[in-house]
Amino acid sequence: MKRVLIITYYWPPSGGSGVQRWLKMSKYLPENGWQPVIYTAEDAEYPVEDQSLMNDVAPEAEVIRRPIVEPYTFYKKFLGIKKGEKVKAGFINDGAKKTGWKENLSVWLRGNLFIPDARCWWIRPSVRFLKRYLKEHPVDAIISTGPPHSMHLIAKELHKKFNIPWVADFRDPWTDIDFYKDLKLTRRSDRKHHRLERQVLSEATRVVTVGWDCAKGLENHGANNVAVITNGYDFFDISNENYQKTSILTMSHIGIIGANRNPEMFWEAISELDIPMKIRLIGQIDNSVIESIKRHNIENYVEIIPYIPHNQVIEEQQKSDVLMLFVNNTPNAKGILTGKLFEYIASGRPILSIGPENGDSARILNETQSGVTVDFNDKKKMKSVIRDFVEKYNDNQLITRHNEMVEKYSRRNLTKDFVKLLNETLKQ
Repeated sequence: MKRVLIITYYWPPSGGSGVQRWLKMSKYLPENGWQPVIYTAEDAEYPVEDQSLMNDVAPEAEVIRRPIVEPYTFYKKFLGIKKGEKVKAGFINDGAKKTGWKENLSVWLRGNLFIPDARCWWIRPSVRFLKRYLKEHPVDAIISTGPPHSMHLIAKELHKKFNIPWVADFRDPWTDIDFYKDLKLTRRSDRKHHRLERQVLSEATRVVTVGWDCAKGLENHGANNVAVITNGYDFFDISNENYQKTSILTMSHIGIIGANRNPEMFWEAISELDIPMKIRLIGQIDNSVIESIKRHNIENYVEIIPYIPHNQVIEEQQKSDVLMLFVNNTPNAKGILTGKLFEYIASGRPILSIGPENGDSARILNETQSGVTVDFNDKKKMKSVIRDFVEKYNDNQLITRHNEMVEKYSRRNLTKDFVKLLNETLKQ
């Protein structure tokens, strides 16, 4: 069995979306002739934790955890956040604190002192440790997955030292990511980000990403022939429970809703329709979303449920008549392809996506015949689509059926695609 070193910050007990891709890929690598060697952080500062994901760690996986020093301890003290509190994912504002200049200064420090990200202090000690490790325990290939993009910089140094084939996997863009413009970067810091990005993209043996628009962006920044291997769903995560029609039309969004994912026009459409329904928002919610809901006087329609473990998420999907996908309303919206989309399509529930109608998410919904996409500002179409859902709900027709295009997005099949790429990489 060949061995592959996978350098990833997110690993159980980390919850959320960042951990899913390589937790699931590594689960199916052994049946394809590759043993995963996971290099990850010990006692990391994860926004959420989910112990249930430990059940997905492959028995064949070798997991190496090394101490990490992160600046979040100082960040919490500076902003007056209690030691036990979690730092919110991304730029989520829960409305509890108004830190003003302190928050602005923290963002500036994060963008300009911690390049490419807050895990940059882990690069040198990781390189030192892994150089010693690889001399005694060789591997056939290296995979780094980011963000955080510090993982790519660790892999870059190992690739340079040992000339081991290296695949740089981008779950999200680097300088094209939606919040890059919010980092308050100086010109010098911006140049450094772009320089490091170009080095990774040009020096990696292969570059992989999760969507077609993101692939174009990486090629524009210096990558050659970027491979697209999307995220997917795990067959064993799919609920065995059959869909049971709810007592009132229930539409659910599962996952983080940040400020730039807040579907303002959708809330307005709901308020104008005045149709009996329940809207459930499951996960971390930015305070701007709550304010929008209040402004449109639809609090009675909405139920907010905090983060729940991944195994319960699957159950919640089956308690929904319609699943909602809110794409970030940002310049890179066309390329945003969230991991939950694939679990959505595997659930068999119809999907309402608010986002670009020519984006990657819309492409997959159309391909799998799993739902409909409505542009951010097309209130008329939103109302029409919701009325259509109501009519089908009343006629017991809110069911989608699996087809072969859904099957291609199973984690097992996608791992086979990645293994094919890995084997080709060994020949380069």
